[in-house]
Amino acid sequence: MRRRAPLRRALVALCALGVLAAPAAAWAYVGPGAGIAFLGTAVALFVAVLLALAGVLTWPFRHVYLLLTRPRPARPARARRVIVVGLDGLDPELCRRFMAEGKLPALSRLAAQGTFRELRTTCPAISPVAWSSFATGVDPSKHGIFDFFTRDPRTYQPVLSSVVIRPPARELRLGPYRLPLGKPRLKGLRKSVSFWKILGQHRVPCSILRVPLTFPAERFDGRLLAGMCVPDLLGTQGSFTAYGTAAAARPDAGGAQVRVTVAGGRVATALAGPPNPLRADGAPLSLPLTVQLQPDGGAELRLGPERVVLTPGRLSDWVPVAFPLGLGLKLRGMCRFRLGAADPFQLYASAIHLDPGQPALPLSHPFIFSVFLAKLCGRYATLGLAEDTWALSEGALDEAGFLEQLRAYEAEREALFFEVLKRTRRGVLTFVFDGTDRVQHMFMRRLPAPGTAPVDAAAGAIEATYRRMDALLGRVMDEVDVADPRNVLVVVSDHGFKPFTRQVNLNAWLRAAGYLTLADGAAGGEWLAGVDWARTRAFSLGLAGIYLNVRGREAKGIVEPGAAARDLADEIAGKLRGLVDAEEGGVAIRDAYPTHRRYHGPYAEDGPDVLVGYAAGWRASWQGARGIVAGPVCAPNDKAWSGDHCIDPDLVPGVLFASQPLGDDGADPSITDLAPTLLDYFGVAAPAHMDGRSLLR
Repeated sequence: MRRRAPLRRALVALCALGVLAAPAAAWAYVGPGAGIAFLGTAVALFVAVLLALAGVLTWPFRHVYLLLTRPRPARPARARRVIVVGLDGLDPELCRRFMAEGKLPALSRLAAQGTFRELRTTCPAISPVAWSSFATGVDPSKHGIFDFFTRDPRTYQPVLSSVVIRPPARELRLGPYRLPLGKPRLKGLRKSVSFWKILGQHRVPCSILRVPLTFPAERFDGRLLAGMCVPDLLGTQGSFTAYGTAAAARPDAGGAQVRVTVAGGRVATALAGPPNPLRADGAPLSLPLTVQLQPDGGAELRLGPERVVLTPGRLSDWVPVAFPLGLGLKLRGMCRFRLGAADPFQLYASAIHLDPGQPALPLSHPFIFSVFLAKLCGRYATLGLAEDTWALSEGALDEAGFLEQLRAYEAEREALFFEVLKRTRRGVLTFVFDGTDRVQHMFMRRLPAPGTAPVDAAAGAIEATYRRMDALLGRVMDEVDVADPRNVLVVVSDHGFKPFTRQVNLNAWLRAAGYLTLADGAAGGEWLAGVDWARTRAFSLGLAGIYLNVRGREAKGIVEPGAAARDLADEIAGKLRGLVDAEEGGVAIRDAYPTHRRYHGPYAEDGPDVLVGYAAGWRASWQGARGIVAGPVCAPNDKAWSGDHCIDPDLVPGVLFASQPLGDDGADPSITDLAPTLLDYFGVAAPAHMDGRSLLR
């Protein structure tokens, strides 16, 4: 095995030559896509076999070593098994409403038997921030995640806050090909330590699946399948392709719009892949794609060697994708198709997901875990933001197609969850389901008023999703004896939800208030294009708030650090509080928080200097989040994305249900309390740096 190590490192290093150019947009939350690294199928299988063989051969020695060296919990465990079901975005107000109507019997049973509390979320109330606090028990200034992306202070451009991927320093040129000589850097950026790593160090087994901000999968004594922020094969956080005879290229569509022609009942086009990571010229990869229309309205799709029968209005199964790289290697992924109509022709292709059975990147720990799950359950969505919200917004999917996709991914995750559950006899199983979040983002505009029946499937989509998740919890309670105090079921959401009808462009406000200046003649384009940094004291990127242009921190900073910067943050926050939407007449910004007054951890400066708490109904604008300065300060939100939580955290608490009573001091628990509570269940003391407290009585 020792002789093969250099070969293995060289093969793994191929992944560094993926899409490492400018970041692409992750349209669901307006964040940039990660640069992605790739591994051919042969390489993936080779590495998987090596890892599996090494694991088998060294297991007896590792087991004995761990038994002798791992610390034991200081106190006896209070539970044998704790099942944590994360329901992203589950809203306490809607839970109460549907429970009162008798539609959530499992959650009602948990509330009666144990706990139902509102759960204080993080500031800002953004999913990667809140789930990072769930994992670590600390506030954002201690784990360093404040948004989906942050600014690079050297360039003022957006970078993912979750992961960094860098290529090897050297490479070998072989004609048109380039081979890396060395190991790439693939590093998660969330700081602090997760509760599952601490439990693993104390001999408590943990299975952690689809918890956000777990990519790349960290090494610990347990099993993990990464969730939110896993990229697609293009290196973005999700890019669809829409083919059509009437399609037109739109730069803000969240995907590619490809115009095609129908000739003799046949469409000939291609599925675009990333630049070839093995070629010095980065020539783009693609696969020929043809669609033969049938007299019955269906079609046969051919993608490389794959043949798929398409039924109008139905989502296909996963279709394997294999882009030839040269040198006998292929870059593999998978996607799904949906034929919308034959006349005019419309075809939707999902983002190209990493194939969990042949992963091009470390989706799991151990590496073989994602493969093991794929063998048990078949292919499953791996993209962190898999539900294609922007395909719905841009018309590439209709409402029925989006809901079909959402239910398909729910079914996959449910199968994964119960496969792992039946293998979990001791320790912690944590699984986060995303559908509750995505359906509220897209269908809050259709939610009926209390006491009003839904008029169609779209209007009833939120309620239907809540009821399906409740049925899942009922099944868990049937399979796990929660009357036994040694078995604990915990249901948690990271935040709640409110309607999103109006948007606020902070950059437009900063310009009007004299804090941001455009260069003479500049229009103020995407990602802060045209900003005159010599005359700009503050700017905004992302959903969380405002950054100051601080001297010595930003490349062209002009604001003096220290007291002057703190005073400026206080000044801007004071002016933003109570900001009135002049057109609508309501208060758009409920509160604003200078970060230096709220957070004091070592990574406080990784986030915005002013965190903005919007009022219910308002949120950061799509344009302002992408660094655009032009346009009005406040405007209507006309997207299908009509519900949100990136507002004042006091308005969007999450929920906490449990099969046992948790917390008894009258104060609502915080999402930072979950990590120390889970440690306490197994007799492990929470580290002193944790901000949360155990909720066990």
